[in-house]
Amino acid sequence: MIERPELWYVIAGLAAGSFLLRFTFLGLVGDRPLPEWLLRHLRYTAVAVLPALIAPMIIWPAATGGSFDLPRGLAALVTLAAGLWLRNILISITAGAATLYLALYILG
Repeated sequence: MIERPELWYVIAGLAAGSFLLRFTFLGLVGDRPLPEWLLRHLRYTAVAVLPALIAPMIIWPAATGGSFDLPRGLAALVTLAAGLWLRNILISITAGAATLYLALYILG
């Protein structure tokens, strides 16, 4: 465990870094129009961040001790397929959740 003073140093450093990252866009650049090439690249931020958040939970799930789990893999594939096919996020989430629970029930 990290000692108490070092923990607060880390928390303060992360807070300052987070503030400076946000202030760069909101405080320094917030009142100026952004170039078109930057706006074009910023559209893909969510598309890049969401898979990066989800992929570790599929490949190394904590529920199985870090080993790949077939029910979670199937649920991810069904969610992806439903999202691409139907273009409806609620239906894809529901299909993925139903697949996960059904696969966990059948496969154990």
